[in-house]
Amino acid sequence: MPELPEVEVVRRGLDDWVVGRTVEATQILDPRSIRRHIAGIEDFGDQLVGSQITAAVRRGKFLWMLLDNLTTPTALVGHLGMSGQLLIEESVEPDEKHLKVRFSLSPVTGKPRELRFIDQRIFGGMFLSPLVPTKDGLAGGVGSGKPFIPEAAAHIARDILDPVSNADSLYQALRKRNTQLKRALLDQEVISGVGNIYADEALWQAKLHGLRSTKTIRRPDVERLYAALVDVMSRALEAGGTSFDALYVNVNGASGYFDRSLNAYGREGEACHRCAGAGFVTLIRRDAFMGRSSYSCPRCQRKPR
Repeated sequence: MPELPEVEVVRRGLDDWVVGRTVEATQILDPRSIRRHIAGIEDFGDQLVGSQITAAVRRGKFLWMLLDNLTTPTALVGHLGMSGQLLIEESVEPDEKHLKVRFSLSPVTGKPRELRFIDQRIFGGMFLSPLVPTKDGLAGGVGSGKPFIPEAAAHIARDILDPVSNADSLYQALRKRNTQLKRALLDQEVISGVGNIYADEALWQAKLHGLRSTKTIRRPDVERLYAALVDVMSRALEAGGTSFDALYVNVNGASGYFDRSLNAYGREGEACHRCAGAGFVTLIRRDAFMGRSSYSCPRCQRKPR
């Protein structure tokens, strides 16, 4: 599933290619992809047509576009799920196999006319959500300075790349939980945007084990973990995200390549880079965790007793 860097790459693409343009028409090819819009297909199109997209915003893995010309302040939310893609295409381009929703945009020289939502597994979708004030009165997310957030995303915490976020806020959030460290990192109400891949990478970089209790975590540990999360997310963003298959691409259809820089995730049985640099041969191990896999080094990420 796309995590913060992948969704931010898509947001930046929307900011470049879509913001400032007006939705001239919508076409729903698969109603399942707008199932979260309770009012139905007709209402979805009626509200969108004639609306201008004024900003592309993200908090954690949540992505939305701000709209004007609507009676009630509303956002168009794009939930990518496991396989959702938002692609900008010329109208003459053939439809993708799993095309679900098409938006025709006002013409701009040098920019394609269509925004397409493609979703092979149909876990994602698009819907309209009313905007509500943020709890802290600060900007809703990256991409807009306005203190509003879609009601559907109002429950999630700020993410690691949010200017408001810091190590102390993460420490306070972790100490309020009585759970395992990795489980807390995956909790979007503790910190948003972190998924399985980048949790493993940051924990490896910070030399912390995912089974460590949040009740025993020390401030220096969290400061090290916070710095690792920022570094991992920033480097992944520079690389365009992590693409293990063709399902994650940016708005132009290009894949990310951060998978070439992974130190822990997916490296079961391979030598730990840090141990190798210190003259030790330690193999990355994989353990089952919450129905998924966790990857760690048994030497430099000591498992708690």
